[in-house]
Amino acid sequence: MISNSTGFGRRGFLRGSAAIAGAAGIVAGIGACAPSDSGSGDSGSGNGDSGAPAGDADPDGHISAAISYELGTNGYDPMTTSAALTVAVNWHTLEGLTELHPVTREVHAALATEIPSADGDTVDVTLREGAVFHDGSPVTAEDVVFSFGRVQDPDNASLYSQFIPFIESVEAKDETTVTFTLAHPTGVFAERLSTVKIVPKAAVEADATEFDSNPVGSGPWKMTDNSAASKIVEFERNDDYNGPMPAQAKTMSWQVIPDPSTRTNALQSGTVQAIDSVPYLSIDQLESTGDVESVGGFGLLFAMFNNSEDNPFHDVKNRQAFLYAIDMDKVIETGLSGQAEAASCFVQTDHPNYKEASTVYSLDTEKAKSLFEETGLTTFRMLCTDHDWVAQCTPIIQEALTAAGVEVQFEQKQSADVYTTIDGEPGSFDVVIAPGDPSVFGNDPDLLMRWWYGGDVWTDGRMHWKGQESYEQVQSLLDQGLETTDAAEQEATWGELFDLLSDEVPLYPLLHRKAPTAWDSSTLVDFQPISLTGLSFVDVASTQGP
Repeated sequence: MISNSTGFGRRGFLRGSAAIAGAAGIVAGIGACAPSDSGSGDSGSGNGDSGAPAGDADPDGHISAAISYELGTNGYDPMTTSAALTVAVNWHTLEGLTELHPVTREVHAALATEIPSADGDTVDVTLREGAVFHDGSPVTAEDVVFSFGRVQDPDNASLYSQFIPFIESVEAKDETTVTFTLAHPTGVFAERLSTVKIVPKAAVEADATEFDSNPVGSGPWKMTDNSAASKIVEFERNDDYNGPMPAQAKTMSWQVIPDPSTRTNALQSGTVQAIDSVPYLSIDQLESTGDVESVGGFGLLFAMFNNSEDNPFHDVKNRQAFLYAIDMDKVIETGLSGQAEAASCFVQTDHPNYKEASTVYSLDTEKAKSLFEETGLTTFRMLCTDHDWVAQCTPIIQEALTAAGVEVQFEQKQSADVYTTIDGEPGSFDVVIAPGDPSVFGNDPDLLMRWWYGGDVWTDGRMHWKGQESYEQVQSLLDQGLETTDAAEQEATWGELFDLLSDEVPLYPLLHRKAPTAWDSSTLVDFQPISLTGLSFVDVASTQGP
C-alpha cells in the first residue's frame, strides 16, 4: 500500500482544514521532507492484503512503535535538544505558536489563533483560548515571553536562536496576546515561530533539571516515561488538549531499538506497529508482509572540509577535486540500494525552491587527478561516522579517491565521538563524512543553509571557514534573503547562494537520501511515513487496544 503523503488524514482534513494554510513567503505546499505525491519515493506495496483499509479506530486504542535513535547526552528541553529521539517526542508533547506538520511541512496555527505574517516591524499574536499545560496551568502571554527570552539569551547557547535573528523583543500585550518587535519584516516569520516551543515559566524556574527530563508542554500527548532506564518512551493522551491535532489513541509506546535487525523483527512479530530507519537491504523482506515506503527529502550525506589556512583543503581546488573523484551513482546504487539522489544543488530536486546549481559534481576522475596534481595533494585524513547506511557508502568513496591518485587515511567513529574529536581542534581532521538533516526544524532554504553556514559552531569551530571571503559573501546573501517579504527577490537570492556554495563547497551535500519506514496498515489508521528522522503519530489512530 502506498499512503498519500500530502495530507493530514481523513479526520485531520475535516477538523484541521480551517487551521491549515499556506506558508508565508515562497515556502508553500509540500516541504523539503515530503514528496509532492507518494509516488516520488520507492515504495513497497506489500502482500496482497496489506493494502486493505485498516479497521475502525479504537478511541481508547494503543500505538506501538520502535525508533532507531537513543536518548543521547541531552534531555528533552526544547531550548537545547537536537537529538532525533527527543525532537520526535517533542513533536507530540509540546507546541509552538505555530507548527509545521511532520508530513506536509505546511505551517498551521498551534497555540496561536491564526497564522501570523510579518509585513511590518511589529506583530501581535493571540493565544488559543483555553490552552493549558499538562500540569493544568493555563498557557499565558508571560509563558510565551519567557520561552522566547530563554532561547534568545546568549548565556543559554540555544541552537534555536539562530533561526529567529529578526526578533528583537517579545512583550506581553495582555494575558493572551504577545507583541513581537522585529528588526525588519520577513517572509518566514510564521514558519520560524514553530522552532520555539512554549513552556511553563513556573515549572522551568522551579526545577530546570527535572523539566529537562520530564518536560511539561501543551501538546496532544503527555510523556509518562522518558526511556532513561526502560528504553521505552511511554505516552498518554492529553484530554485537556483543545488544539487542532488531538491524539487519536489513548496510549502510545516507543521502544528504543538501535539495532536494525532487532527493530525489523519487532515489526514482523507484531510487537510494534511501525519502525523508522528500515535497513535498505531489508526493504524487500518487509514488503512481503507489510507496508514500506521510502520518502525522499532533504536529509543528506555531506563532506565537510577543514578550511583553515594551514590545511590543504583551504585550497578550493582540493575541495572540488574530492567531489569530482566520487562515483556518486555507484555510491547510491551499491551502498544505498538506489535509495538516494546525487546532489545537484544544496536542496533536493523536489524541494519547492530547487534550482540546479552552477556547478554540479559528477564522476570525472581525470579532472580530479589533474586538480590534485596541480595542488600537490597526495594524502589526507578522512573521518567518518559509523551510522549503518553511512558505513555502506564510505568505503566506496575511499576507493574512488584512491583511483584519483590520493592516499586516504580512513577512520570511522560514532557520531558523537566524531564531533568531540574535531570541535575546536583544527589539526584533528582534513575531511569529515557525516549525515545531517536540519529540515526537522524547518523547510525554507534560509533555515537549511543557516544551520551549517550561519552559526559559529559549524563555520568557526568545525569547518574553520569563518572570516574568509566566501564566508562573508554567504553571510551577506543570507541576510539579504531573510530581510525581504518579496517572494521573487527571496528566490533569486537563494539561487545565488546555491551557486556560490556549489563553487566554494566549504561543506557540501554528496547526496539526498530517502528514509524508509515500515508499518502495519491493518492496525494503524491514517499513518504516513516521513522523510524526517523519527516517526510521527500526529493525527494517527489505532485499531488495537493496550
